[in-house]
Amino acid sequence: MTAKTRCFWANPKNPLYIHYHDEEWGRPVHDDRHLLELLILESFQAGLSWECILNKREAFRQAFDNFDRDKILAYDNAKIAALMSNPGIIRNRAKITAAINNTRIFSNIQAEFGSFDAYLANLCPSEPIYDHISTTSPLSDTISADLRRRGMKFVGSTTIYAFLQSIGIINSHQPGCFLYHNRQD
Repeated sequence: MTAKTRCFWANPKNPLYIHYHDEEWGRPVHDDRHLLELLILESFQAGLSWECILNKREAFRQAFDNFDRDKILAYDNAKIAALMSNPGIIRNRAKITAAINNTRIFSNIQAEFGSFDAYLANLCPSEPIYDHISTTSPLSDTISADLRRRGMKFVGSTTIYAFLQSIGIINSHQPGCFLYHNRQD
């Protein structure tokens, strides 16, 4: 049996990373709860490696009530203190409070557009963008600026680009990867 060739960043020694690369990264996501999860996780990743976040993903799911929007919206100072003392997640107060604030804005966007997915569909092309080189784009710049204008934090263009990659709007599998597709496919 021949081993699959993957993108260079998919650590072959980390089964979580291999599963994420093979089964999730770059696949279309339209479920708002999953979109919220990935947006929060990407915001926690700012300044860290995705592998670090991925290794803590289950702890994040538990700590953030499986990314239930309504539960996150009800978080108070006691919950923030509990999150700050949770060794399974990134204990950065600014990122924790941003996750709560960003969830409120996410909810506002859902109310405005019907869903966060519809908000993204309003801004993004219907077909994937194929780019395995960039870390930002005019699209990530636009979405980042709009989210920041609405009050979100830790959603710079690079973070939003990574989010768009994770949800399949930007397909960044590299040439040689068994999941690579180019514009002609």
